[in-house]
Parts: sequence; structure tokens; C-alpha cells
Amino acid sequence: MSGTKPNINVTPLIDVLLVLLIIFMVISPVKPHKYETKVPEKPKDNLQIVEDLTLVVSVSHEQGYRLNQTKAETLVELNSLLHQALDGRPTDRKTVFIKGTPTLRYSEITKVIDTVKESGAAPIGLQLEGLD
Repeated sequence: MSGTKPNINVTPLIDVLLVLLIIFMVISPVKPHKYETKVPEKPKDNLQIVEDLTLVVSVSHEQGYRLNQTKAETLVELNSLLHQALDGRPTDRKTVFIKGTPTLRYSEITKVIDTVKESGAAPIGLQLEGLD
């Protein structure tokens, strides 16, 4: 037996490692320097048309249920008012906002949400009181 020890030549492995490092550095995404934002345009003269199309269901202890300015005594009456307002509208104009006082129970709001969904509204937005 001779006294020679086997050794591994690591030079080709280092070359492959450096090539892989350069490839990953080139294809890695570059961090953006600025962000683009889209600012909504100012509304034109059709502000009254937008207000007529907006449906807001208000819920409170004192006033009960309201669809915009029309009062509804029960959820069934509110459902019929919503059907009258939503029938015949295109699907992109069936947005309904629900506004309730902070003192209401969550179960009361969920009943109103279910009624609004049943009437065919989509999407449904929730509003906080005091954002008028």
C-alpha cells in the first residue's frame, strides 16, 4: 500500500457555484424605487345621479329600518323595498351599504345583512356611523 491520500479537486465546484450565483443575481426581481398610485378623478356634474343610485340601509333602535329616506317597520317590509329598488338594475349597480349605530347587537346587523343578500344585492358594504 502506498502512502498517497485521495483528495477532491474543488476548483470546478467553486466555478459552478459562482456561475449559479451570477445567474440568480441577474434573474432576481429588482426592488421597485417608486410606487404608482391611481388617484380617482373628480366627479363631474352627474353627482345627483350617483346619489339616486346609492342604496343605504340604516338601522337604529329609535328609527328602526330605513332604505335611504323610506322607513320600513319590519325586515319583510325592508326586503320588499329592496326588491323594488334593485329589480331592473344591472348587476354592477346593485351595491347596498348598511349603516348601523354602534350600540346595536351583532345579531341584529346579521339579520339585516341576510335580508339584503336575499333581495339580490351584491356587493354589500358596511358603514360606520358619523361618515356622512
